[in-house]
Amino acid sequence: MPRQKEILAITTPHVVGDEDIGEIRNIVGFHIRLAHGAVYRHFTETFAQLDLTQKQVSALWLVGDHPDIAQTGLCQRMRMDRATTMAIVNRLAAKGYLVRKKSRSDGRKQALNLTPGGRKALSTAKDAIRRHERWLKARFSAKEVAKLIELLTRIHE
Repeated sequence: MPRQKEILAITTPHVVGDEDIGEIRNIVGFHIRLAHGAVYRHFTETFAQLDLTQKQVSALWLVGDHPDIAQTGLCQRMRMDRATTMAIVNRLAAKGYLVRKKSRSDGRKQALNLTPGGRKALSTAKDAIRRHERWLKARFSAKEVAKLIELLTRIHE
């Protein structure tokens, strides 16, 4: 029987009585970090049995949406450096989820595609993401979700 992976949380959950945080309460970055920690904890719990990271799921999803994508195109869409992206692609290829082949349009590039196992893993991951998104969006109205996405986009673009 495979050993259960240890789940590490980047923050601890809220504890009753820790509301008096003082002046830091007005620091936007502090609240973004707390929100990220809560979202990351739930994501990690939701994905515990899938043996996939957030970045690996993103890579599978992008390759699924863009068959024959070059690894450089994947880097750009994920906003990551080549070395990190290559490590993710290598791990997914080792799991049998991705295949590399020569690009038909540019023989110098490697085209990435999902394998049948990759399509199945992505489908399972999308189901988990839907559950995770339902958990997250339950805190907001549809209008608030749209506004939240708009505001967060201003930060990362």
